[in-house]
Amino acid sequence: MMPGFTVIRDTTPAAAIPKGAVVAMGNFDGVHLGHRAVIAAALQMGRAHGRPALAVTFEPHPRSFFSPNTPQFRLTDEAGKLRLLAGTGLKGAVVMTFDKTRAGTTAQDFIHHDLIERLGISGIAVGYDFHFGKGRVGSPSLLVSEAPRLGIEVDVQPHVDIDERPVSSSAVRMALAEGQIDDATAMLGGPWFITGEVLHGEKRGRDLGYPTANIRLDKNCGLKHGIYAVRVGRGDERFDGVASFGRRPTFDNGAPLLEVFLFDFKGDLYGAALDVAFIAFIREELKFDNVDALVRQMDDDGARARAALAAAPGAFPKLGIIGSSHPG
Repeated sequence: MMPGFTVIRDTTPAAAIPKGAVVAMGNFDGVHLGHRAVIAAALQMGRAHGRPALAVTFEPHPRSFFSPNTPQFRLTDEAGKLRLLAGTGLKGAVVMTFDKTRAGTTAQDFIHHDLIERLGISGIAVGYDFHFGKGRVGSPSLLVSEAPRLGIEVDVQPHVDIDERPVSSSAVRMALAEGQIDDATAMLGGPWFITGEVLHGEKRGRDLGYPTANIRLDKNCGLKHGIYAVRVGRGDERFDGVASFGRRPTFDNGAPLLEVFLFDFKGDLYGAALDVAFIAFIREELKFDNVDALVRQMDDDGARARAALAAAPGAFPKLGIIGSSHPG
């Protein structure tokens, strides 16, 4: 394989796919500690046999295919997920398009065609609850039973618990919805983050002495509305700040917007892509009787955010760089 983190897609020619790799398979939304245990097992298996380790994942998330009209709060979009996977030490990811054809593929056909024939895997690691194939018939136990005949190694990882509670993507979503940032960070193994482009806003923050970088989050984002201590990445640069996510009830009660104020920053961020990592929850969103009361509260929010960030130096998700679309 080429150096760096390579992404293999359904359109990648079979000849360009490195045969004999070990794979970690899952949806990997958020790449939390449970996912990381599966990835660590694949990396260990790869090291033991001198094979590269890849992730096998699905886009769009199967849940959004089966329930297109149900809002899906994804912890990571495709690019964010791949950057997190690239930060784990994996050599690449196989992104399989989840569509009508794949949803109708039997578990046996998926194993034989997608995993054995196309990818030529030598081993696979999965979580205890991962299911695949038509009707979700494919299971860890099916892989284990097929392994001797197929000549592959299978590793099934048990659930990961924190304080006797299983770590899962839904548990992380629930923590974020309740503003429990510390819990979400613990389950993810690092701060939850979003990536977005800075948009032109109402310039209201500038008038208040708090010029903000405004980012529109996915409409299904379930993060609790409120004020947060954030650490922001622009390329390799890091900036500390305080952010408001919500409807701005003091002003217009409009569509949810993330407004980020960077401490001690001078410059133009319009059009820039920023990574915003949520470090601590400061308070709920409030409506103020007047602008002076709001500004006094914002001063207090800033001081509390600085303290929270000082207590978490260097806290930021470990993101890798996504390389070519396939080895070429």
